[in-house]
Amino acid sequence: MNQLPEMQVLFHRFAIALALGLFIGFEREMEKTGTFAGIRTFPLISMLGCMAALLHDQSVTWAFPVILLILAAFVLAAYFFIGSAASPGITTEITSLLAFLFGALVWWQMPGLAAALAVVTVLLLASKKPLENLAHKIGQSDLNAGLQFAVITLVILPVLPDRTFGPLDVINFHDIWLFVILIAGLNLIGYILIKILGSHQGIGLSGLLGGIGSSTALTVSFSRRSKAEEHLGADFAFGIVLASSIMFIRVLVLVFSINPHLGTRLIAPIAVTAMAGFLGCAYLWFFRLKGTGEGDGKAALEISNPLELWQAIKFGILFGVIIVIARAAEFFFGTAGVYASSVLTGLTDVDAITLSLSKLEQGSLVSTVAAHGIILATLANTGVKTLISATGAPSLRRQAIPVFAAMLGAGILALLVL
Repeated sequence: MNQLPEMQVLFHRFAIALALGLFIGFEREMEKTGTFAGIRTFPLISMLGCMAALLHDQSVTWAFPVILLILAAFVLAAYFFIGSAASPGITTEITSLLAFLFGALVWWQMPGLAAALAVVTVLLLASKKPLENLAHKIGQSDLNAGLQFAVITLVILPVLPDRTFGPLDVINFHDIWLFVILIAGLNLIGYILIKILGSHQGIGLSGLLGGIGSSTALTVSFSRRSKAEEHLGADFAFGIVLASSIMFIRVLVLVFSINPHLGTRLIAPIAVTAMAGFLGCAYLWFFRLKGTGEGDGKAALEISNPLELWQAIKFGILFGVIIVIARAAEFFFGTAGVYASSVLTGLTDVDAITLSLSKLEQGSLVSTVAAHGIILATLANTGVKTLISATGAPSLRRQAIPVFAAMLGAGILALLVL
């Protein structure tokens, strides 16, 4: 028999169990439709779990499984006798068993785990309608893509060798595939948001999601559409600038995910350039859109499922080629070669060169050169989007190009200072 803790510790543990039960009970009470448990029952169940764990530790080893089985029997009986056609599921019943286990975890000195699991539980319970809507919007192609993502994450990644091969000894298939998964995951965030919110949203929201997905693709789309919908030129400019500004934040997230040391060096220059873009967005919103009746433009953000296996393979190949080019440029041409490859690659894609230089900085590349290269790539990409915007309607050009010029100026200044 274990010695009982002090009274203060006893009260503390049962208080936490009570609080977790109340937390779950509040949510269930709000959704209560013919179920057996609500705001009073769940805290009692959590404290019952804490008590059962206490008895187990006091050498009454049969107490915990017996009490759990009795509770499960009551829950099963409640499901059959209290459940109604209006509430045919067993969500509340399963949640009550979880509340019991959370109380036991608290007694066994794992309150952090119990609290985290309780939060996740309530989040899932409260997200019933959004999750159901998302399930209704998911088609067979989305399900297939999800399976492909599981394959590239859980099947392919573990079997890839985690060592370097090839010319200049920089190809690491495990790292390349890990970066493929990282990019697919970031794109998936934008894709899921579109699935939840719908594709026909305001242009500003499209710009936000486009920055998470592909700001270049959005710039091409909006510039083309501005010619047919010239009265929405300022709206399209706002969406393009917003997506382009968020692109800098995306780059910073990518760098920090694999090389925090390099990410720290990039915070200031990236923040300065992105801030110029966000200030431009604020100017467009408050002085060109808000109050003019023109800020309600609608635009369908066209984005394909980011988890197509072939797309992932192509990015992996691109990343592998770029990391070899960047390393070869450094080896044969020094710093100038790295900068040239950064600019040329940044014209079409920022992610691959960002990941390549972040990886090389951990080995042979000087930190300052890697930071300069990433900034040059983002500025080259911003310059391309400036040129693309110049092909749009005059109303778009008048609003977008000055903001892009400010972003490029801020980026060049930050580059010189760095």
